[in-house]
Amino acid sequence: MQLPLGQPSYSPPAMPHDDDSFDQSSRFKRQIVEYRTAEAAGTVIIDTPHTYLYYVLGNGRAIRYGIGVGREGFTWSGTQTVTRKAEWPDWTPPADMLQRQPYLPRFMAGGPQNPLGARAMYLGGTVYRIHGTNDPSTIGGHVSSGCIRLTNDDVSDLYSRVNLGTKVIVLPMEHHANGAGGANG
Repeated sequence: MQLPLGQPSYSPPAMPHDDDSFDQSSRFKRQIVEYRTAEAAGTVIIDTPHTYLYYVLGNGRAIRYGIGVGREGFTWSGTQTVTRKAEWPDWTPPADMLQRQPYLPRFMAGGPQNPLGARAMYLGGTVYRIHGTNDPSTIGGHVSSGCIRLTNDDVSDLYSRVNLGTKVIVLPMEHHANGAGGANG
């Protein structure tokens, strides 16, 4: 079945698994899709309501990644740029997160158990990042405090494509792709 540009096929999100044999739904597997946008190649577009991140390739195509996004009350939208990149980053929870979750560690060194995963891309002067996760079952969910999470394999792939200064557009929760423009709105 051929889809009009900007209209990737959407299925209901995969339900979380209760066991360790999580197999990422094909809906969230990294793939090249048709995606029309006026944004330049190299732009990152985060489709919050559908839990996808698009890396624009140009010529009506993009790499689509499944993501986890902010839970209710923690979503945000706007345009930022990548201002810092880190491999196996250390994690220091922000003060407001520590107020909500005082049991969190005050610091965690980078590594496989770190919640930021294998790579992180820091967005402007915000506390938000695009980062990996050590829990792939969260992909497709509204689970974070506003950060965008990908599997460690996917964040490593995206990290290799993104440069400092890359434009990142985070679409609002009420955004719905229209048939004519994909990421417009």
